[in-house]
Amino acid sequence: MAQVVKMPKLSDTMTEGVIVKWHKKVGDKVKSGDILAEIETDKATMEFESFYDGVLLHIGVPEKKAVPVDAIIAIIGKEGEDIQAILNASNGASNTSTSSSSTATVSASSSNKSAVTSTSSSSTIPSTVHIVKMPKLSDTMTEGVVAKWHKKVGDKVKSGDILAEIETDKATMEFESFYDGVLLHIGVGEKQSAPVDALLAIIGKGDEDVSAILRQIQNTSTTSIPTEKTTTSASANVSSSAVVSNISSPTTTVSSIDTGRIKASPLAKKLAKEKGIDLSQVKGTGENGRITKRDIENYQPSISSTATSTSTVASMATTAYQESFRDEELTQMRKTIARRLTESKNSAPHYYLTIDVDMDNAIAFRNTVNQSQDVKVSFNDIVVKAVAMALRKHPKINSSWLGDKIRYYNHIHIGVAVAIDDGLIVPVVRFADQKSLVQISLESKELAKKAKERKLQPKDWEGNTFTVSNLGMFGISQFTSIINSPESCILSVGAIRQVPVVKNNQVVPGNVMTLTMACDHRTVDGATGAAFLQTLKSYLENPVLMLI
Repeated sequence: MAQVVKMPKLSDTMTEGVIVKWHKKVGDKVKSGDILAEIETDKATMEFESFYDGVLLHIGVPEKKAVPVDAIIAIIGKEGEDIQAILNASNGASNTSTSSSSTATVSASSSNKSAVTSTSSSSTIPSTVHIVKMPKLSDTMTEGVVAKWHKKVGDKVKSGDILAEIETDKATMEFESFYDGVLLHIGVGEKQSAPVDALLAIIGKGDEDVSAILRQIQNTSTTSIPTEKTTTSASANVSSSAVVSNISSPTTTVSSIDTGRIKASPLAKKLAKEKGIDLSQVKGTGENGRITKRDIENYQPSISSTATSTSTVASMATTAYQESFRDEELTQMRKTIARRLTESKNSAPHYYLTIDVDMDNAIAFRNTVNQSQDVKVSFNDIVVKAVAMALRKHPKINSSWLGDKIRYYNHIHIGVAVAIDDGLIVPVVRFADQKSLVQISLESKELAKKAKERKLQPKDWEGNTFTVSNLGMFGISQFTSIINSPESCILSVGAIRQVPVVKNNQVVPGNVMTLTMACDHRTVDGATGAAFLQTLKSYLENPVLMLI
């Protein structure tokens, strides 16, 4: 019987997921434990395993598309099994027509042909052959340039090996292989460009007929894709193999003289726009006069171009200050941040308590600790330890509002806010009150590293009972945070500032750090929060107390 695979809930806050990549295609055999797809949640990108054995009969969600939790993403069953009833039921429930959409799936009852995907195009292409297409490595990328091939035709390739370096409109990035096998064909030569989804390479077992594969790919593309007026060569092979000669209809490269189009790499165009350089004045050193990043960086305006530019000053003046903007689609993480923080701010009655801490002793303590061992302890590690010790003395702070009751936690799990490229995530140091400073330091560094690499697992970010957010390293002296619900409090840590302070009735130089705690008034009263901050202050101003 066919098994319906639904979008899993991979985190406690996940409401929808994005299929980043399918690791199987329709018609592939699937075993329990095989990686079906990579799914982007609001916290990380995670591999999703199959729980069933069988054949992948249907893919319900294409790559890069978001769907809610519990939506049908695939169907697994026996080869040739009729799944039309399942699809019809799904269509009726959602009022959509996924069976006729661009999800590149075909039911087994209506046809024995597999849909055209990135790994195969028809039954004449052996199952051992994988078609590698030009990847879309940025949201604005329309074409890419192969800066360098790391493999040549005939080389063995393993999943994870670097195939090539690809220059996008934003950077030059390494492109990994997702397949094991032998590199049979290179479709785009070094320094050549090709549009996204163009044939980049072919990987197979090693004994396949590459000529037949190329012909089949070309036949498929000519019957399914309208012919463009101007095409670029996407099948030039950088090796000396005879594969190139087997291409039946080589494409034609149209020069910029014929069409007026200036040939330049996406990155070169971007740099030229930023520097205000007229690409028509730049001599390209790339293939067929193509302008590259190096040409832009080395460009020196000639006397003639300077004279020409003088005549266009008026027109440039009118365009130099034009208003512009760009819209970006929200990532799953940004959607969740917006939703959860809005809910917290609107539902929890926030109030804020601020206190200054003399950090002279903490600075001396940290220097002594770091000189005596290899592991370097940060000020944030000291704050996390001090918070955990203070929570042990003030258990009412270590609580959550649950609507009809307040939950007080006996364990102390400290969330440490970490900024990453597209948002914020809060990995958790568990049982922080029972761990040494060195243990907290090592664990915090490892969690921060995994967060920036998007490798955190649900167990790494779930279950925190109190959160610490530190912007001191950015020179921020004081700020307030929004409570990370359902917690009762969050601590905002500012920078250590050298300011004049009064000690023993004298004004002397001092090191002061400002702490601001946001509290949920439903669970923590003002006096309770103030008492906690007084205890925290005493630990930070006398850090040896944390060792007792």
